[in-house]
Amino acid sequence: MKNRKLMPLLFIGLLIVIAGSLFAVQYLTKSSKPSEPTATKITEVPQVEVVKEQYDVIVVGTDPEGVTAAVSAARNGLKTLLIDGKDREVLGGLFTLGWLNSLDMNRAPDGKDYLNKGLFKEWFDQIEGDSFDITTATNAFHKMVEGEPNLEVRMGMKSIEPIIEKTAKGNTVTGVKLKTAKDEEKVVVAKAVIDATQDADFAAAAGAEFTFGRQDIGDDKLLMAVTPVYKLTGITPKVWGKIKDRLNKDEYPGTGANDESAWGYIEMWDYPSSNPERIRSRGLNIGRQNDETMLINAVQIFGVDPFDPASREEAYDIARKEIPLMLEHMKKLYPEFATIELGELAPELYIRETRHLEGMYRLSMVDLLEQSTHWDDIAFGSYPIDIQSTSAAKTDRGTVLMAPKLYGVPFRTLVPQTIDGLLVVGRSASFDTLPHGSARVVPLGMATGQAAGAAIKIAMDEGVTLRELAASEKLIKQLQELLTKQGMDLKAPKTKPYDFIKHPAYEGLKAAASMGIAQGAYSNDFQLDADSNPQRMLQNVKGVAKVHPTALTQSVDASTASLDEKTKFGPLTLDQAAYTIALSLKEGAAKEGALDMLLAEGIVTDATLALIKNREKLTNGDVYLLLKDAVVATTGVTY
Repeated sequence: MKNRKLMPLLFIGLLIVIAGSLFAVQYLTKSSKPSEPTATKITEVPQVEVVKEQYDVIVVGTDPEGVTAAVSAARNGLKTLLIDGKDREVLGGLFTLGWLNSLDMNRAPDGKDYLNKGLFKEWFDQIEGDSFDITTATNAFHKMVEGEPNLEVRMGMKSIEPIIEKTAKGNTVTGVKLKTAKDEEKVVVAKAVIDATQDADFAAAAGAEFTFGRQDIGDDKLLMAVTPVYKLTGITPKVWGKIKDRLNKDEYPGTGANDESAWGYIEMWDYPSSNPERIRSRGLNIGRQNDETMLINAVQIFGVDPFDPASREEAYDIARKEIPLMLEHMKKLYPEFATIELGELAPELYIRETRHLEGMYRLSMVDLLEQSTHWDDIAFGSYPIDIQSTSAAKTDRGTVLMAPKLYGVPFRTLVPQTIDGLLVVGRSASFDTLPHGSARVVPLGMATGQAAGAAIKIAMDEGVTLRELAASEKLIKQLQELLTKQGMDLKAPKTKPYDFIKHPAYEGLKAAASMGIAQGAYSNDFQLDADSNPQRMLQNVKGVAKVHPTALTQSVDASTASLDEKTKFGPLTLDQAAYTIALSLKEGAAKEGALDMLLAEGIVTDATLALIKNREKLTNGDVYLLLKDAVVATTGVTY
């Protein structure tokens, strides 16, 4: 396998793990890996020389979600082909080639168990714990595949194209057209195809509908930062002991370490980048390896086009130049890194978000706010909604919108609206961009893969299409029973509604949270009763206009232009709030009479005004209700 070298080689160290935020460590399963782990060798993935002309199921993509999808289909008696169109030599994708070796677990509400079991647990039981050795993980994937007589693997395809048949029921994927590295072409037919590529490349080529990135909240330019994970060497048991000793002391809040992981080093947020518009460091997340190395997930690179090979290679060039400087800086800050040296960059970039399927159901922020379960749930999630930085601005350190206790993931999120014979699993399934910040984690994706493989078995046995299966409560119940027999736990744990559900402003919160305006962080405190102010009102309205640009079309900067600083951040009156909304709808709107105008035109409702207790001192909840009214009146959109 080809590794990308960091030049020049330097000393230094680091540690980290957790692909999102420091809090995420609380969601990791602790284990007791020996203090002196033993390195092993990667086993060879079993591959077929000649791909057959027909299979029951074809799974495209060898990331963890693809492995579980293929193993699930094979164990359900389906002749299955697992193929990949990247230059890969091992299974496991993001984990084994992107080197994202820390697990963002979906914990049960009681914090004692985890929600994703089945094939994920089968794999998890073979690795070290909260952070895992890449070789161990790779071999665990290989072992799962080797044991399936119905499963064949072929990697290294030059291209994988969908074959589409037009039927009376619409377009249906009926197989794939392959081109090998030797430019040999072959048509392979199948009853169904599962797209387990990170970016849903196959489904997009088949004509499935998607939104891209943050498009559904009005941002079609920015994406979450891209990360090249990198390796540090010289991590002897003695060095790791120093790391643990430092991080587990009380004087370093928000940091810690165990036998596999270390997290914290938040001073690295202030690292002075030599290329501040493109690359920076965040606090360190560290995962220990069995060969006296560790992997660091901390670099953030901006302005990368995930679909452009030249842009991805540029990201590597930027990283090669900057990471040695980061390490020099860390050595000055952290003496325990004195003997550590710089290793390699991960062969693949960690890209957090690209396409989002427009499926038969779209997971929403309201699902997470209300801890929704659905009649067709095939997985559960609970990981915090971790939105990584989208720009290099010093104020943009990402955000956690909330920390859900539980939500269900419907089977319909895997099913395209207009294409049959196709399922999409993993982070590019049908999730709105904000809940995707939670649902993108791999354990949940592996659960969707297992569900997809079993669903095709039922669809074939019952003689229905996948979209017909997705619409049938009877058949979905059959699917859920099958998955339960195969080790998944689909009985939703009991939870209590959040306090904000009973708040008079909850209807406004639903709209504000869905547009990314309201944030509850890890405590799920959206501060509905906290005082707002004219400047915040201005920013809130701009946020709404970004999501609904054809409705709120006018500039609102004039709403605070004549106010002094004290007034801008003082109490927000109803008249001032109405003025700001009116300006967004009508250029040059006057403050006097603005509220009457909004009432007359149905932009603000009497029901909302009745909920406002103090018109001279509006709260965040009051503002969210007003904004909800404006959105409903001007767009018809409800949340």
